[in-house]
Amino acid sequence: MPKSQAAGVTPDYWDEACRHLAKRDRVMRKLIPQLGEGRLQSRGDAFTTLARSIVGQQISVKAAQSVWERFAETVGGVSTRLAPAAVLQVEVPALRAAGLSARKSEYLADLARHFESGAVHVRQWQQMDDEAIIDELVAIRGIGRWTAEMFLIFHLMRPNVLPIDDLGLIKGISVNYFSGEPVSRAEAREVGDAWAPYRSVATWYIWRSLDPLPVDY
Repeated sequence: MPKSQAAGVTPDYWDEACRHLAKRDRVMRKLIPQLGEGRLQSRGDAFTTLARSIVGQQISVKAAQSVWERFAETVGGVSTRLAPAAVLQVEVPALRAAGLSARKSEYLADLARHFESGAVHVRQWQQMDDEAIIDELVAIRGIGRWTAEMFLIFHLMRPNVLPIDDLGLIKGISVNYFSGEPVSRAEAREVGDAWAPYRSVATWYIWRSLDPLPVDY
């Protein structure tokens, strides 16, 4: 089980992953010591995490936080934990008044319906493989593969996710492995496949090589 931390939980495979990557990959051997003791951390519950990802789409972090707080207040929750049933009880005009677009209001309602109906099997996720969970999540309006992969990395803390559509990952591979030259998805995937079975951990260090502040979600 993940170890408890002051700000969240961190996966118990992290140190082993760092040793494995440093042994197998010259770039990781350099990056991991440079970037210090940071760790991936998971916070909150599944529904709230996914709702936040929908609210934050295509707007700035600051704007997303403001809208999120108004949304949480509207549905009678706290910003760290919302109930799907409470979201379903709020009419779209009230969600719009909180600063949500009509489309995001519909997405949040669809997310809440999936959780309330049991269409997503949260209790079984620990036994399900990554692709099966992604299939469940992308069936929800407003959640694409990238969002599902971020959820696997940051919430479920799955060790071997390679979000090949992530621009930061592609840029980081370009900078660290190709001297800044443009990189195709196939080339990036080849680099990433060599990180298995800890592709999530290597991805996290690649992100941090571009921005030394720990990545959060």
